[in-house]
Amino acid sequence: MTQGARLVDLVQNRLDRHVDERASIFTAIAEEATPFAGISRQFLRGGKRFRALFCWEGWQCVDDDRTTDPDVLDAVVTAASALELFHAAALVHDDLIDSSDTRRGAPSAHRRFERLHVESGYSGNPETFGRAAAILLGDLLQSWSDELLTEGLRRIPSPTAASAARAEYERMRLEVTAGQYLDLVEERAWPVVSEADALPRAERVILYKSAKYSVEAPLVIGASLAGGSLAQVAALRDFGVPLGIAFQLRDDLLGVFGDPEVTGKPAGDDLVEGKRTVLVALTRATLAPGPRRLLDELLGDPDLEPAQIELLQTTIRRSGAVELVERMIDENAGRAREALAVAPISSTARRDLAALVEPLTRRTS
Repeated sequence: MTQGARLVDLVQNRLDRHVDERASIFTAIAEEATPFAGISRQFLRGGKRFRALFCWEGWQCVDDDRTTDPDVLDAVVTAASALELFHAAALVHDDLIDSSDTRRGAPSAHRRFERLHVESGYSGNPETFGRAAAILLGDLLQSWSDELLTEGLRRIPSPTAASAARAEYERMRLEVTAGQYLDLVEERAWPVVSEADALPRAERVILYKSAKYSVEAPLVIGASLAGGSLAQVAALRDFGVPLGIAFQLRDDLLGVFGDPEVTGKPAGDDLVEGKRTVLVALTRATLAPGPRRLLDELLGDPDLEPAQIELLQTTIRRSGAVELVERMIDENAGRAREALAVAPISSTARRDLAALVEPLTRRTS
């Protein structure tokens, strides 16, 4: 088993244990509260665990001796698991905001609660119940994320290192919230945004909603746990930001052209949701006024027909925007590799991080 696969198993076990330890509390409160544990357990299954992996790699970048103390190792795994809980909370809320029906090929959290409403014979609107319950679930997962992080930091030998990791975690939470809000704004502000500003604003969303919290922050949290120097942390930021941008640019392409059987999301999902991504900004910049008006009219229509989705996909392909985004992915991956080449870390750590660039930037889901 590879180190990455082993870490995925350790993180999954830690998440399962955390839910199991709290399931009895729900049972003691009321039988009706037990679905929180069950749906949490289901929702925390699967995923690539990139954030946990980058936290682990950030720690190993600094811990040249590759510590074997089981308590310290478990503390790092616990902190890495906290990032996966935070990610799960963000997905629950993101699916709510976007009214997404699925996540990883299964019903999204609010749809699961809707089904519970129907199966239980409750009165009222199932959709309203599902959305309200999912908000609570997302809040619960965020709370659990903080619990796990606190538990992990408590067992880190250096209080200074633990404090630095906590500070980066808090910054990450603020930036993701701001990035999510900016994404909301862009989906609605585009009619009053100048053509010149559309692309940089879309790039800003990528940076704060995804890139920093997907790669940079986990790396820095991991490095901080091991007492990373200012130079090491700065180098990991220089590596993590462009890699995170490339990661999200790939995600934007998959959101329009991805295979539903692989991505677990409907075809053209970002088109239905009206995402004003870099891909869309680049497409609009090349279109004549007529086709641009048609794109704007269709983008974000929840009732898009398959033929209309295909029309939008064809328009985007013919605009040349896909090739431009692919070039941006390659350029950002190149910047990440350049930063890694001069990073003050061991050759082993450099090799391990380099091996993650391709999976993140050339993935199909």
